[in-house]
Amino acid sequence: MIKIQDVARHAGVSAATVSRVLNGRSTVNPELAGRVLAAVRELGYRPNGVARNLRRRQTTLWAVLVSDVGNPFFTSLVRGVEDGGRQFGYSVVLCNTDENRDREAEYIAVALADNMAGVIISPADDSTDISALVAAGTAVVTIDRELAETEVDAVMVDNEKGAEMATAHLLSSGYRRIACITGPRRMSTAMRRLRGYHRALRASGVPVDRALVRHADFREEGGYSAMAALLDEGVEMDAVFAANNLMTVGAVECLTERGVPIPGQVGVIGFDDIPWARLFRPGLSTVRQPTYELGRAAAQLLASRIDNPARPAARMVLQTELHPRESSRPRHG
Repeated sequence: MIKIQDVARHAGVSAATVSRVLNGRSTVNPELAGRVLAAVRELGYRPNGVARNLRRRQTTLWAVLVSDVGNPFFTSLVRGVEDGGRQFGYSVVLCNTDENRDREAEYIAVALADNMAGVIISPADDSTDISALVAAGTAVVTIDRELAETEVDAVMVDNEKGAEMATAHLLSSGYRRIACITGPRRMSTAMRRLRGYHRALRASGVPVDRALVRHADFREEGGYSAMAALLDEGVEMDAVFAANNLMTVGAVECLTERGVPIPGQVGVIGFDDIPWARLFRPGLSTVRQPTYELGRAAAQLLASRIDNPARPAARMVLQTELHPRESSRPRHG
């Protein structure tokens, strides 16, 4: 069994320094901290079960890191985490990273320093670094967005299938020039939803046209700007698939301001159901994610990880539902 002293020798530091790094102390020189974390990875060091049990007795708090607390998707998701956590005797501390990796890193350090029992994180992007949490033996679950080459529990929806469902719905309703407003290239959710869009087009024999695709920031302003660019460039389109709720709102706002009839001139469908989607006029077609259920599932995985830290990493994939409304009604003629 690898001990903390072995890590110290491998890194050329004291055991006390290793302990401070693994507990998230900010007083350690960054160069030394890097050597310690590298030694932890190379030796495969994991804190022992006694230390984990002690940490659990010291705190019943979970840190939940989300990328945009203003997004109704995350509001519902966190509610699911909170309800699930209370069932297992844990309370939740909400941390809004605002899609900012520096802020995200600060919250990870706080979670370590405060000996949080576990962390549920929706990564800011695919390069989010959770190695310090893993090295410290902190229970971690990624939610909504997945990190490649990271063996931790994960819960998400089938993004590719959901986007394929949305695009196939537009195609079956008679639309052919379908634009896609998706998120940043650095985010797995955005790229998987783009793949689903492409897959539906190919399955229907409709050519993929790069001019119809726009990458935005998963926010209302991004959806508005992307739609404005499509209109300003004169891109021929008869429908749009927006890959999250806020970008859908922005796209609809732009179309409305420009006097473009929905769905008379451009049909619309969004990814993520919006609480007020049926109040839009016309009613807004969406692909619903089981957001509350995602949160509950993440809570169950985290509690299970704390109780059984040696079990293999689990990956849960929940399914989406199509909710067609007036904004994508079938075209005639």
